[in-house]
Amino acid sequence: MDKKNALRAGVLTAGTTLMMLLMSSPALALNRDDGDDPGPGLSVMETLGLYVAAPIVLFLVIAGLVMVGDKSRKQQKQS
Repeated sequence: MDKKNALRAGVLTAGTTLMMLLMSSPALALNRDDGDDPGPGLSVMETLGLYVAAPIVLFLVIAGLVMVGDKSRKQQKQS
């Protein structure tokens, strides 16, 4: 019975992925729409900063705030 469920899940996943790829084909079109006014492109450093460094920094800030909050709560319970 497990093989049947795994096969069903695989077919469903493959079908969903295929439909999403087929539906997104207009997004890959080469001709631009009326009123399209793209800005200047990003440099490699800007791209890395925006999509790599910024999420890592945000994660570290949030993790640090959680750790500080957790430590202060533990100190209050011990007193």
